[in-house]
Amino acid sequence: MERRITRSAARAATAWSAGENSPSVTQPPNTTKGNKRKRRTPNKLNTPIIQTVTEVKSSNDSDPAVKQEKPVLPPLFDELPHNLGPMPAPLSVATQPTASITGSDKENQTLEGNQIGNPSTEFQDTVNKATTKLKKEPKVQTTQSGRKPKKNTYGLTPGISPFPELVRPTAEECEDVNRLLSSIHGVVTAPATIPEPSLTVTGCGEVPSVLDALIRTLLSGATTGNNAAKAFGGLVQRFGILSEGIGKGSVNWDAVRQATVKDVFEAIKSGGLADIKSKNLKAILDIVHEDNQARRATLLDSESKNDSMSNLAPEKAEKDKQYEIACADQNFLSLNHLHNLTSEEAMTDLIKYPGIGPKTAACVILFCLQRPCFAVDTHIFRLCRWLGWIPARANEVTAFSHLEVRIPDHLKYSLHQLFIRHGKICPRCRAATGQSSAGWVDGCVIDHLLTRDGKRKSNGPTMVSKKKAPATSAVGKRKRMSKDSEEETEESLSSLSDGTSDE
Repeated sequence: MERRITRSAARAATAWSAGENSPSVTQPPNTTKGNKRKRRTPNKLNTPIIQTVTEVKSSNDSDPAVKQEKPVLPPLFDELPHNLGPMPAPLSVATQPTASITGSDKENQTLEGNQIGNPSTEFQDTVNKATTKLKKEPKVQTTQSGRKPKKNTYGLTPGISPFPELVRPTAEECEDVNRLLSSIHGVVTAPATIPEPSLTVTGCGEVPSVLDALIRTLLSGATTGNNAAKAFGGLVQRFGILSEGIGKGSVNWDAVRQATVKDVFEAIKSGGLADIKSKNLKAILDIVHEDNQARRATLLDSESKNDSMSNLAPEKAEKDKQYEIACADQNFLSLNHLHNLTSEEAMTDLIKYPGIGPKTAACVILFCLQRPCFAVDTHIFRLCRWLGWIPARANEVTAFSHLEVRIPDHLKYSLHQLFIRHGKICPRCRAATGQSSAGWVDGCVIDHLLTRDGKRKSNGPTMVSKKKAPATSAVGKRKRMSKDSEEETEESLSSLSDGTSDE
């Protein structure tokens, strides 16, 4: 049974250690019952008993200069009252005044030639050790513009379908649809080499530069091809292209990065959604610049240590390393290091940028990195739903994850292109068409495979037989949109979930 600690015992021990001459423990006078208890302060509870020993110079009791040795009082208790824990360990006593001080004893004090521990220092050391065990919050990384990098991964499941119960499309179904669509739209094959970039057409990212491909695809989202071309042309006209150096012929993206958001907005305002796209574009370039400089420092450090950059061949690894260092030295913004990543790693790296969703990233992987990747846009999503290749509850992100697993790699490029062409041209497969639409009677090559749903035009006179009244005002002209503009508008609304909704 543990010994009970009383106040009288504690006071007696303290009095003995303070140097009282009486060898016996005296009891303090009893207090009256009417007196209130005084609370003990933490200092009294946490103050250890300091044991002191003095040397006996002589056994002559008559010599007043000689001090007698005091017996050391054994500890009366080993725990603090009120279940406050064990008493601090007794402090060591150094009898030699010349004892060396090392380690944590450097903070000890000297009392009459004896080294004693500092209770507050030891208590603080204990607190510090306990604090280091607490989990620290990760530091939030921000760009120079103060924006936080996007953490959203869109719930992608690389290599795993979110609809494992759906075994469609089979490889045979994909081959069949590819053959039927190729019979009317022509055979589509991926180019062996990427063509030189155009300064007037944005395209879907089929350019050599990964950063160019990313920005071109960003500008082409949620708008028509003509508007995207105008927006890209505005950047070229306002900020120019590089006339020399490692990025000769490319858009001066570093000048765009250093410009204000207002300047970027003015350059791309003819392309639609300029307010959102200008902010995203600036944020992307800020992050790319920071990443380029960080990679440069890492590569220079690995070069000094003779470390290999990757598992690539030594010659290619060295060439890529020198290219990235040169790009950073010349402030030429680049994402070409993504060529050395896997498709899953490239997807994860791309969707971290503001305004970049799985569709835009998949287009960059498919057209620029030339990897099999089935990007899903509004036309592909609609046709795959009508074909029964995705469930009704799917959205474009889960549809991408499912079709990426089910469609064979060698058909991803051709089916992507054929679905888009067919979704724009076929009178029966365009958005919001019906039996009253022009060309409906011409049929559809895959009509027997489709189960159409969604908003349809009502039956009645065909659009060809309707006489269109001339527009008499600006409002009337805007209402007289062409069929292509209607289709692109529907595509724009759908693609908002990819490029702009994560802001």
